Amino acid sequence: MMRRLLRPLGLLLVGLTLLLCSLCVAHATGTTPTMPAPANGPFDINDLDAGSNTVRMATMLTLLSFVPALVVSMTAFIRIVIVLSMIRHAFGMPETPPTPVLISLGLFLTVFAMLPTLEKIQTDALGPYMEGKVNVTVAATKASVPLRDFMLRQVRQDELKTMYDLSGKPLPTSPSEVGLLQLTPAFILNELRVAFQIGFVVLLPFLLIDLVVSSVLLSLGMLMVPPATISLPLKVLMFVLVDGWSLILQGVLSSFR
Repeated sequence: MMRRLLRPLGLLLVGLTLLLCSLCVAHATGTTPTMPAPANGPFDINDLDAGSNTVRMATMLTLLSFVPALVVSMTAFIRIVIVLSMIRHAFGMPETPPTPVLISLGLFLTVFAMLPTLEKIQTDALGPYMEGKVNVTVAATKASVPLRDFMLRQVRQDELKTMYDLSGKPLPTSPSEVGLLQLTPAFILNELRVAFQIGFVVLLPFLLIDLVVSSVLLSLGMLMVPPATISLPLKVLMFVLVDGWSLILQGVLSSFR
């Protein structure tokens, strides 16, 4: 089971790195990056695509360092990890569960939330590129379509308008004209907004327990007893009884559909 989960996580994220980095470079410069011409003739970028699998794998491994930035900025990871972090702050235990545990859980939930998008990228772009059927430019163009569709389904027009106002460009008239450089920060803003909305709902029951415990201790005159000492086990007990982790994870994942 673990191997079946790790294989799509590693393979598809590596392919996503290569394709999205190529798209970002082409979009930002407006031209295809060039290299100095060799002595025996002009350089053709298609020569790289006609090379061996070793060249393609070396390119992917070089761009592997962009994976964390892409995961944080273009996937469901933002919303998921913020909500998980708010849960432990609601308990009053900022270090429990540990950060590596939350990050690992967030990565697997990201794969679950974006599995249709990642499968389409692998089928349309990554698979043909690894087989040498298409070049980098074509693969990047095909890979951008499902990823743009995912981000466009989540983002609101307000966030897009804000990003286009900041960039000094007019708002596009159709979704196909939305630029990736404006769509990505707009998507991040939307994920922050939704994550804080979910976090607010999550924090309310814990706040109620804190208020009740503080009122009881004050009425009993136990001013020297910290309310957190009493409220913490009550929060944990309530969270376990209602199966809080499952409810929150199901709610977060359903917010993407």
